[in-house]
Amino acid sequence: MLTPGSTGVVVGVNRTAAGLAAVRLGAREAVARGCALRIVHAFTWPVPGQNPEIQDYGTARHAAARMVEQAVLLARRTTPAPRVRGLVVDGPAVRVLLQLSRTARLLVLGEDDLATRIAPDSVLLQAVSRARCPVAVARGVRPPNGPLLAGVDGSAPSLAALRHAAAEARRRHVVIEVAHVVERPGPAAQARGRGLLDTVVAAVPELPSPRLLLLTGEPATELVRASRHARMVIVGPRGADGSPLLGVVAHELLRRCVCPTLFVHGTTADDHTTTGTVPSAGALAS
Repeated sequence: MLTPGSTGVVVGVNRTAAGLAAVRLGAREAVARGCALRIVHAFTWPVPGQNPEIQDYGTARHAAARMVEQAVLLARRTTPAPRVRGLVVDGPAVRVLLQLSRTARLLVLGEDDLATRIAPDSVLLQAVSRARCPVAVARGVRPPNGPLLAGVDGSAPSLAALRHAAAEARRRHVVIEVAHVVERPGPAAQARGRGLLDTVVAAVPELPSPRLLLLTGEPATELVRASRHARMVIVGPRGADGSPLLGVVAHELLRRCVCPTLFVHGTTADDHTTTGTVPSAGALAS
C-alpha cells in the first residue's frame, strides 16, 4: 500500500542486474540525503504460460516478495545501515512509479537493456519523462568518482537542472562542471557559446566555483563522451526542442550515458529562458 505524504528515495526493482545497480545507487543517495529508502516492485499477475516456473498467484507473489527482500539486504550491505523498507505494490510499473514520484525526493531506476532503440512504452522512458521528482538512472557497478556534470542550453528546464546540480555539488562537496555544446566551430559560435555559459552561471549564483566546458560537435555525442570522467550527469528531461517526452539529447543520454544520469523534474513556471542561445541549444534537452 502506498503511503500518502511519504518522502525519501524510492528505488524501482525488477529481476535484472540493472535493478541491483539501482539498489546500490539508491542506498548511497538515501544515506547522503539522510532520508529513508523504499525499494519497490510493481507486481502484476503474469500472463498465463509466460513463466512456466510460476504455477499460481501465491507462488508469483512470493517470488516478488523474495526478490524485494534480497534487494533490501543488498542495500544494507552497500551502505552503513540506511533506513530501508521493501514493498511489493500491485499495479502496472509505470502507474506505480509515477504515483510514488509525487512524494519522493528521488526516484532511482536501472538502465535495463538500452543498447538499441527505446520503445515509447518503455517503463524507464515513461518514468524518466513523466515523473514528478528527479529520476536517477543507475549505470553498472562503478563506484562514484569525478565531478558532477551539468549540461545546459539556456532553456528554463536546463536552468532548473543547474540549480539542482548546484545543490548536489554543495551537498556532496565535489566539483561541478557546466557544459554547453556548439555544433559549428568558429570564433562567432564559440563567442556565443561562452556568452551563454556566462549567462546561465550568473543566473545560478549558488554554484560553488564551477568549471565551464564549451564543447564543439554533435551535442549528444559530446556529452556522452564527457560523461566518461563524471560521477553523474545532471540534465533536464527536455530543453528547447519542444519534445513531448524526452528531448533529443536527453533521450540519447538515457540510452548511452556512461555514468549515472539524473533527470531533474520540477516546476519551471518561475524560470526565465536566458538569452544568447546558440543554434545547437535547441537540441540539448537539459
